[in-house]
Amino acid sequence: MDEVKQIVSNIKKGDIAPIYFLTGEEPYYIDKIAEYIEKNALTEEERGFNQVVLYGKEITIEDIVSNAKRYPMMAERQVVIVKEAQHLSRTIENLVSYADQPQPSTILVLCYKYNKLDKRKKLYKSIKKSGVIFEGKKLYENQVGDWIKKSLHSRGYGITFKAANLLVEFLGTDLGKIDKELEKLCLVVPKGIEINPDVIESNIGISKDYNNFELKKAIGERDVEKATRIVNYFAQNPKDNPFVLTVTLLYSFFIQLLSYHGLKDHSPKSVSSALGIRPFFVAEIQTAARNYPMRRVSEIISGLRELDVKGKGVGSNISQADLLKELLIKIF
Repeated sequence: MDEVKQIVSNIKKGDIAPIYFLTGEEPYYIDKIAEYIEKNALTEEERGFNQVVLYGKEITIEDIVSNAKRYPMMAERQVVIVKEAQHLSRTIENLVSYADQPQPSTILVLCYKYNKLDKRKKLYKSIKKSGVIFEGKKLYENQVGDWIKKSLHSRGYGITFKAANLLVEFLGTDLGKIDKELEKLCLVVPKGIEINPDVIESNIGISKDYNNFELKKAIGERDVEKATRIVNYFAQNPKDNPFVLTVTLLYSFFIQLLSYHGLKDHSPKSVSSALGIRPFFVAEIQTAARNYPMRRVSEIISGLRELDVKGKGVGSNISQADLLKELLIKIF
């Protein structure tokens, strides 16, 4: 993300703000920026006396201000990092007086995850004047594959389109979780290698043939035999292939299909834009649309809703194997 690079670049150049308010739904970059400041704003010798980490659950705004107003010991500056600051949401506006006149020798970092400041209130305006406000926004599923590609490229690796989508399908959109798996891959795979589904299967344990990505494709093509093989594999490996994840993905797929049927313009560019999917997947949607007319798609969506409730144990106690069988029956 360009904004993160700019923040890090400014810190490297010595252009350091007195307050960094790190907020938003995506915690990955919040952690990365805070970690960078923690490791680089002070020398190792300075950290012992001049760096403190506080936790929002355990402190008050007054504690933050008290620590921030201290003077550094035998150093040019001190660092105060407040993790889990979102727990102070009810009183966070009390930080206004400090934000209006921050201590020049203090770097105050607030990690305000899964939440954001009200732009209409005084605190937001005060920090905007004197410090940096960063908002980490969640990536859409269709953006995560590109993020993986860029992340691996920066480490000296390539990755195939299918391998990147395998990771997204298996790990979801949690960038922190994905990054940990990429770190593991980079430890065992030689630099310069293009990571493909075989590498993913060998090192992360995601099957390149038996996964939700392949199941969705088989269902879209009405390949009953292949879909049956995959759900049988899921039934034998329930921990690695939770039913709730499968039914959620298929529900999203058929919702997209319903939207496709409602479009006037079915050109690839228009479909990609309207459904928020990468152009590569348009052909998959078009194939499925030929196999499932609009009325049938509506019936399947209704059936998947019922299965989702059953899968969560509401009013029934059905095994995953039986749920998967019922899923194929409702679709085919």
